[in-house]
This record gives sequence, C-alpha cells and structure tokens, in this order.
Amino acid sequence: MIENVKEQLTSVHTYVVMTDKETSPETSLAPVYSYERLISEGDTAYEFLQDIDENEPAAMCYTSATTGMPKGVTYSHRGIALHTMSLGLADSAAASESDVSMPVVPMFHANAWGMPFSATWFGSKQVLPGPNFTPRLLAELIQNEKVTVTAGVPTIWLGLLQVLEQGNYDTSSLRAVLCGGSAAPKGMIEKFEKDYNVPFIHAYGMTETTPLVTLSRLKSYQQDLPDDDRLDMRSTQGMAVPAIDIKAINANGDIEWNGEEMGELLIRGPWIADEYHNDERSAEAFQDGWLHTGDVVTIDEEGAISIVDRTKDLIKSGGEWISSVELENAIMAHEYVQEAAVVAMADPKWQERPVACVVVKDDYKASTLKGDIIDYLRPQFAKWWLPDDVVFMDEIPKTSVGKFLKRALRDKVNQ
Repeated sequence: MIENVKEQLTSVHTYVVMTDKETSPETSLAPVYSYERLISEGDTAYEFLQDIDENEPAAMCYTSATTGMPKGVTYSHRGIALHTMSLGLADSAAASESDVSMPVVPMFHANAWGMPFSATWFGSKQVLPGPNFTPRLLAELIQNEKVTVTAGVPTIWLGLLQVLEQGNYDTSSLRAVLCGGSAAPKGMIEKFEKDYNVPFIHAYGMTETTPLVTLSRLKSYQQDLPDDDRLDMRSTQGMAVPAIDIKAINANGDIEWNGEEMGELLIRGPWIADEYHNDERSAEAFQDGWLHTGDVVTIDEEGAISIVDRTKDLIKSGGEWISSVELENAIMAHEYVQEAAVVAMADPKWQERPVACVVVKDDYKASTLKGDIIDYLRPQFAKWWLPDDVVFMDEIPKTSVGKFLKRALRDKVNQ
C-alpha cells in the first residue's frame, strides 16, 4: 500500500517494517529496515534522556470521523499520566493490580481508552484480542483468561450478547463492562445486569478528551431505588470524573441542570485537548478554554449528562427537533432487532423526516417486522417522531472503531 503512494511522501526519509523476521522484506521502498534487526543491533548500554518536558507530545490519535474528515489530537505526557491516575479512582474505572484488563478498542481509538496505560501503571494483566476478533473469541477470552474489566463501543456488546445467548460461557469473572463511543441502549444494559449479573458501566468521552469525561455509577443513596429508576440512571452517561468541568449551552446561555433543557456539552480539564493538529477547525471547537463537543445533552440535578444527539445528527422536522439516539435506543430494545441507526431523509414538506435502518437477529424475517417496529414505537413517542420508513440491511456501515457511519447511511436513504 505504501509503495503505491511513495512518490507523494516527500517528507519521509526512512521506512521501518514491523515483522517477526530480522531480514528486510523485498520492496521498492528505500531506505528500508526491519524493526527486529534494528533492535537486535542496538546499543544495550544506551541511556534514554530523563529530562523530557511533561508537556511535550507523547502520542497522537485521529477522530473517527462519523460526519467529516478526521482531526488530529495530540496527547502530552502530563495529560496521559493524569488521565491514567483518574482510571484508578474507586468511583471511576477502579483499575488495580488485581484486574485482568481487556480493551476491545484499538490503540488508534484514543489510545485504547487509556486502558493499556492504566494496566501498565497499576500492574494489571492485559488481554489483547487482536484486530480480527469475533464476539465468540471475546466470550472465550473472558472465560479462559478470567477477564475482570473490558471496554468497547455498543456494537461490540450487542454482538457479545448474541453469542452469550447462543452458548454457555462463564462471565462470572467480570466486575465491569465499560461502554462508550455512543449511547448504549437501555435494554442492553438491563440484559447484561439481569441475565448475566455483569455490571454495565456507561461512560462518555472523545478522542479530544483522552478520552474519559463522565462515568455512570450510582451514588450511595441511589442504591436502594426501584429497579426501573436505577436503570434510568445507569443509562445516562453519568457524572464528570474529578478534575473535569462540564456545562452545556444553547441560544439562551447555560442550560438549567434539570434533566430536560438541552444544550451543547462543553468540557475543560487537565487532559482535555486545546487544539487540533494543524487544522483550521480548532478555532470553532476550542473557545475560551472550553472544548465545544458538538454533542447535545441534558444535565440532571445530580450532574449526570444524557446524550440527546450529535448536533449534526439531530433531525429537524417541521421546525421541531427529533433525537435519532432516543429512537435508536428504543428500536434496539425490540426483541427481534440486533442493530438500528436513525438518520434524516430529505422531505419537501417537513424539511427532514426520520428513517430507521435496521439489522434483525439471525432467526427472524424482516418482511413482517416493519409494521411491528412502528407499532412498538407508537406508545413511546409523539406521532411526528415516528420514522417514515424502516429500511432493513444485512449490516449497518461502521467506522474503524465500530460506530455507526451515519454519513454513509444518509447518502443511501437520500439516493
């Protein structure tokens, strides 16, 4: 792949190939070196510099670009260190030496959510499923390696649930499944906790936030609430972890923390980025010390945020806003639905109307399901929120990190 574009790589002066062999591969790239051979020829007495400034860059990741071109985010040594310490707090991810940690998220996705750093710092065992994992492999690793904490996006856990329903796997070692990247359906949270006795912890973050911002844990006085109330609270994205400030704004200024008023989430803190790498979009996203996330949220009296939608994914129909996230979560609670994404379709009368893109579970036929899904939604939403159509797909397109690629879905439904 690199050979095809080498003439355009004018700043590159050396190529290093990562292989298990000590010989350089046959290639037209030059000069080229084998990583293993370079290491074997290194000076074992070399002392690395110890005076690296903590504010110097340590890593860079790019946003997953569900709505546009990716943006580069640089992480400092200090930012990664502080973020790593936050993962060890009892009311955060509670990372410890006794954990067996399995990030089901690639390193290019916000440094695998910082889990390899926390595992190294606290001395946890790490289980890495690799790039070509399947839900069945995850179930086997959890059982065989006695995984205690694992993390990934909702589509990962939907797939794992399907495998757990089909086979007999021991998941009793799990003390937490961490879920982020997008809102998790309430039905999925309930199934993990009631059917498999696995605590499901909803979290929120972004590439720009290293990524942890909020985490959903019940406060001490909420533990004895009725099951439905506890589930409602667990399905929020939770409260900001220590050292992070949040607020949300709309056209009228800061929103009320009443769980109803909506606004764009703003974040600041010691591991939050303050610019994109060589990108003019920095001026829009970073203002007066705050990161403008583009996520529309409510914040309740306890300080817990709930994601309503991305600003670019909200559907404006007849001058009123419709949340694609709320519709998606409701549809995915249907017993025959495996995945669902809702996008806007252009409409000459209403400007935009919602369309549901649905993947059904293996054992069910889609042909009889369209009316059932609309009827299922009818008692839950106002009539004008109901999707105009339900489009059945074999698979919903996803980004490299497993998020629904709504840009591609919008193109498809608007053809």
